[in-house]
Amino acid sequence: MSVKLYGYWRSSAAYRLRIALNLKGIEYEQVSINLKDGEQTGDAWLNIQPQGLVPVLEVDGQKLVQSPAILEWIEETWPTPPLLPTDASERALVRGWAAAIGCDIHPVQNLRILKAAAAIDGSGLAGMKAWANTWISRGLDGLEALVAAHPREGAHLFGDAPGMAEIYLVPQLYNARRWGVDVSQFLTLAKAEAAALALPAFQAAEPERQPDAVVD
Repeated sequence: MSVKLYGYWRSSAAYRLRIALNLKGIEYEQVSINLKDGEQTGDAWLNIQPQGLVPVLEVDGQKLVQSPAILEWIEETWPTPPLLPTDASERALVRGWAAAIGCDIHPVQNLRILKAAAAIDGSGLAGMKAWANTWISRGLDGLEALVAAHPREGAHLFGDAPGMAEIYLVPQLYNARRWGVDVSQFLTLAKAEAAALALPAFQAAEPERQPDAVVD
């Protein structure tokens, strides 16, 4: 099976897929789409992903888009080790936590949204940072409350191993720090992140370790 991940080293959504593939033990080739240079707006990429977004996962020639759908496909295709609980209600709980990031936090701090928001009032980088900090902080505050309402004995958010919740959480906290958010205030989330980042699958997925990384 040929697996190819089109992404960008700092893309949160691509980061999610790297973690998931690593946890499943799936070997994959990475193809960089340089978002900073605007490669995503070129005809070559738009012919692959008409929205001009990353990531895309290509498996034996079939191209899959949108990280939530791709993550579910990965889980269904390679069910071991599981990323979701076996109980339907518990799966819904974990998916809800993931959606709090994927649907509510991540979209409003996506770079294209930040640029558009800053352009409206001419606030520039300072405006982008203020916007991102505000909405990421509010979103994580709500997520902390949701997760803390279902305490677990272990270090992970749900169960004895990291899963779908951490796949969304770790990239989001990485992004939060970039925009100046003090993530230590979210005790449950920070604890789960630390446990996840101690594992090789998460370490190998870190943005700065990717072949297209450009460290400032």
